[in-house]
Amino acid sequence: MGTFGSASAQSTFSVPQDVKDPYRYQVGFGNRFASEAIPGTLPYAQNNPQKVKYDLYAESLNGTPFVTPRRDNQSAWIYRIRPSVAHQGFTELPDNPDLESCFLPLNPKVHFSPTQLAWYPLDIPADSTKVDFVAGLKTLGGNGDPTLREGLAVHIYAANESMDKKAFVNSDGDFLILPQQGRLDIQTEFGKLMVRPGELVVVQRGIKFKVGLPDGPVRGYILEVFGSHFELPDLGPLGTHGLANPRDFESPVASFDIDQSAWEVVYKVGGKLFICKQEHTPFDVVAWHGNYVPYKYAMEKFIHVGSIQRDHIDPSIFCVLTARSKTPGAPLADFLIFSGRWDIASGTFRPPYYHRNCATEMMGLIYGDYGGRSDQFAPGGFSFENGFCPHGVSYDEFKKATEAELGPMRVHEGTLAFMFESSMQVTITDFGMKRTGKLHEHEPKMWDDLKGQFMNHIDQVNADLKAAGLPPLETQ
Repeated sequence: MGTFGSASAQSTFSVPQDVKDPYRYQVGFGNRFASEAIPGTLPYAQNNPQKVKYDLYAESLNGTPFVTPRRDNQSAWIYRIRPSVAHQGFTELPDNPDLESCFLPLNPKVHFSPTQLAWYPLDIPADSTKVDFVAGLKTLGGNGDPTLREGLAVHIYAANESMDKKAFVNSDGDFLILPQQGRLDIQTEFGKLMVRPGELVVVQRGIKFKVGLPDGPVRGYILEVFGSHFELPDLGPLGTHGLANPRDFESPVASFDIDQSAWEVVYKVGGKLFICKQEHTPFDVVAWHGNYVPYKYAMEKFIHVGSIQRDHIDPSIFCVLTARSKTPGAPLADFLIFSGRWDIASGTFRPPYYHRNCATEMMGLIYGDYGGRSDQFAPGGFSFENGFCPHGVSYDEFKKATEAELGPMRVHEGTLAFMFESSMQVTITDFGMKRTGKLHEHEPKMWDDLKGQFMNHIDQVNADLKAAGLPPLETQ
């Protein structure tokens, strides 16, 4: 007889470290994780014992109301050296004129645009001016208001200095951050994340974090949602797997500092900035458990769908994350990506079809080239199309697509573009309309050559009508 052996895991699976990312991660989306930097710290079989090990303080963090159904409830228990209440009070900071949170038409600082708009990439701050992540936030547009718990904001950030002894808390909404230039070294209460261009990171409402710049100056995009949280879209007939797979999302492991020196924590509340000072680091969480946890995702792992046998599938097949509105079936915001993939067209028009969408579409480019446009779309740039604004590829792209030999081909190779799409009307800020120095309209002349070619076929049309027993067309 043979011999039988056995083995058991010594730890749970975690993502291995590499040169560009020195941190470890737990994998999964929406999981109820548990993590401790010192083994045996997490309380056993209860959340709030009379006395926590090492005289730590238990603190509850709720990302949804207490009575939210269990399937949607998001919360965490954290065990820290000093609780968040140990601070010296709040002081309002001067207004940042480029930061906006109220996008209702009654606000004179926001504007509607019926046409397509585009922005060249924002400049990186000059070396003579030190700008960290918080100071570098600038709002292009949005919908609603955080006090209504329904809406969104689109920001661009550009910074050249790491945050030092300073943390940030967004009390208004969840941040989906997309680095376009330079990595972000993000320290949160739950642990650390290194996020490069090509990855996204979500830091939820109310969570403290700071941003370091290991590669120097940075630039990128932010989608902020008020009133709901990002989730994976339903797959429907696609089945169990596809698009963004849950196991490819990465959350930090517990990591803490021992620092009893002076710190500042900046809070964004209703679009206003407030500062509170404290005599200890906010990153002193030794252990935690829950599902209200920051996460990141490498967008190169996205599983594309769409063999075009006859016609395009709707662009919803490119959806990575979605956030619900209060109206069933109408997303507050969808986050979509367009990157290198196989496109197998057979007898169909391959590029995006001419289109009028009830939703607002806002696009940016992380890297690569996204052709067929008139706006010199470059990495770091941004474009905007309000609901029902007609759009589509240039005449040159149309002509090429109608004459090309169809077959399997790679599209958007070496490119990562994205779209923020919302069922809401979006207004543009004063900063976006007046102060960027980068705004320009799409050039409508790109469609001038889309002539009524139908008119060249009138004789044949009339012959076909006559054969069908119908009167001919009358032309002038």
